[in-house]
Amino acid sequence: MAKKYILLDTETTGTGDRDRVIQLGFMVLGAKEIEVQNEFFSTDVPINFAAMEVHGITPDMLEGKPTCKESESFKRLQELNTNENYIIIHNAPFDIAMLEKEGFKTQMKVIDTLRVAKHLLPDEEAHRLQYFRYKMGLYNDELQEADELKIVVKAHDAIGDVLVLKLFLSKLKELVLAQFPTENPVEKMVDLTATPILIKSFNFGKYKGKTLQEVAASDATYLRWMLSGMENLDEDMKYSINVALGK
Repeated sequence: MAKKYILLDTETTGTGDRDRVIQLGFMVLGAKEIEVQNEFFSTDVPINFAAMEVHGITPDMLEGKPTCKESESFKRLQELNTNENYIIIHNAPFDIAMLEKEGFKTQMKVIDTLRVAKHLLPDEEAHRLQYFRYKMGLYNDELQEADELKIVVKAHDAIGDVLVLKLFLSKLKELVLAQFPTENPVEKMVDLTATPILIKSFNFGKYKGKTLQEVAASDATYLRWMLSGMENLDEDMKYSINVALGK
């Protein structure tokens, strides 16, 4: 059976523990024709206004819709959930965690294009999908693709973001081939997704703008305190501090 590549995005009622998926959009690549799934869901959890401001989904748009678990798109995603397939998401932990609330446990190989971009383009001022949409000129190509796939492109709409993700993935593949010419680009992106990201400088706190190496030389005690005293310290930051401290 041919490998399939599932490019996916969700929109949700919010970002908290109780919040749920209200839109699922994905494309399935790997066959002759691209399969497109895009569906809205009802939920008992109200959409918070901050989320509504971002994605524009209002309660009336969800009236009469199935729940995520009952939907055809979710059932199709479950059918595709095998270990020979790849699931490709920008900021994968968020969407996967949201889908896990519906009983989805991914068996697919994961490519997180956010993490891949941070590895390949560490000096970019941002790594958001919409940032790259404009920085890389992806918007110049999206209307033609959208017409072919009968998709309406809107920022922060699940299927619109998936279309941008498709174009962004092609750019990332070119960058992987340039930086790692002897490696399979898809498998390298899987590898980069699982590889810790080396953070060079602080973008918060009293040492904002300083490199970790500079702080390690001037105030190593602070870095050691961060490792032992800061709850929920990002795994990439832990890794980077340990590298700076020579561990």
